[in-house]
Amino acid sequence: MYALLISTMLLVGMCYGGSNSMAASKEMAAEKDIVDTAVAAGSFTTLVSAVQAAGLVETLKGEGPFTVFAPTDAAFAKIPKDQIEALLANKTQLTAVLTYHVVPGKVMSTDLENGMMVKTVQGENLTINTTMGPMVNDAKVVQADIVTSNGVIHAIDTVLMP
Repeated sequence: MYALLISTMLLVGMCYGGSNSMAASKEMAAEKDIVDTAVAAGSFTTLVSAVQAAGLVETLKGEGPFTVFAPTDAAFAKIPKDQIEALLANKTQLTAVLTYHVVPGKVMSTDLENGMMVKTVQGENLTINTTMGPMVNDAKVVQADIVTSNGVIHAIDTVLMP
């Protein structure tokens, strides 16, 4: 009964005040941190497992803000299984790869400029290309601006290697 009431309220809100409902929906999403948002999305399970294996969960649940260029499960699937297993077994290398996907601060897609270089937490730079849709190095941004309570996630289609 409660679920029906909520569904009806959301439907009425969408029909008669759509922008308010959408704003409320975005605010609710922004209540979760980067890790919880990635878990809830369901398309970052390999990334979340890697973050856990590297011991970076608390960092990415921290105050931030952080921008994460987050490889999807499909991005990780492009890498041979034995290479993924070797990476997961080497915490130092895994940490370097994961922190190469994280930029200090909150960088929205509207902040990205063609040719822009952004310094990662790992220490190296990522190159932004906006000529054919946003790209980070050789990875295409497949979903931008997933706002979290401590930053933003941009889903990418390729795992970046430092």
